[in-house]
Amino acid sequence: MDKRRIGSSDLFVSKIGLGCMSIGTDEKKASQILDAAVDMGINYFDTADLYDQGLNEEFVGKALKSKRQDIILATKVGNRFEAGKEGWSWDPSKKYIKSAVKESLRRLQTDYIDLYQLHGGTIEDQIDETIEAFEELKGEGVIRYYGISSIRPNVIREYVNKSSIVSLMMQYSILDRRPEEQILSFLKEHEVSVVTRGPVAKGLLTNRPIEDANQSTKQDGYLDYSFEELEAVISSLKSEVAGSRPLTEIALQYCLFEDAVASVVAGASSTQQIEKNVEAANAKPLTADEIRKIRELSKASVYSQHR
Repeated sequence: MDKRRIGSSDLFVSKIGLGCMSIGTDEKKASQILDAAVDMGINYFDTADLYDQGLNEEFVGKALKSKRQDIILATKVGNRFEAGKEGWSWDPSKKYIKSAVKESLRRLQTDYIDLYQLHGGTIEDQIDETIEAFEELKGEGVIRYYGISSIRPNVIREYVNKSSIVSLMMQYSILDRRPEEQILSFLKEHEVSVVTRGPVAKGLLTNRPIEDANQSTKQDGYLDYSFEELEAVISSLKSEVAGSRPLTEIALQYCLFEDAVASVVAGASSTQQIEKNVEAANAKPLTADEIRKIRELSKASVYSQHR
């Protein structure tokens, strides 16, 4: 599989990564999914300490330990939780980050993390202190690089201007084109890569019939699309762009068309899903005309908050 460079780092990641949150809590099945991903050419694995209260990191670490030199391992920090208790609280403090990384390293069975990401963030945070924590961890060799996972434009600008982040994880898809307004060009200018999540918009951009959408989507739609608008745009995408190709292919290739995107992180709860995602990522890229058509059919939304 083709690889792309994350920002100005020396991390070269498969153009599709595995979002590990979806591998579940059955260790045997999770291990099968992770092994299949490696076998199909995926080298970028994204997890977080919060997922299943650390169990996800444990599964990832155990399954990939023997392949550690061949993979790029990313995890996240900032959501403070207690094992066995529901909920979590936001804590981007230096003290917490430097404590939490030790637990992630233990669960992942590794002595370094390739990409350590802040799992959120607001403009009210003590951002300088958070940056200091990541920089110290870099200096100690505990992490190779760091990034943030955020959709807040004001937070993104602060980190790009003040820190040495190499990546930004954010939601991006045909049905969520908000990053196109300013963020993608801003990041490209500063050599910060995007690692996208939500490329198939909760399964809406797959060949699954729209009628099978869950009740909340039927009632409330998706972002600023009503359910009726979703039916119309998905029908048009299938007939006017996809043709005989799977809609998942169109969805992943749309994200990969952007130079700023290093990897599209897609979840998978089965080996079959991974196979379909890999096939979609390895398919023929969309043409400029197809991209223009998709943008005619879909909404060019903007972030209304956190500007």
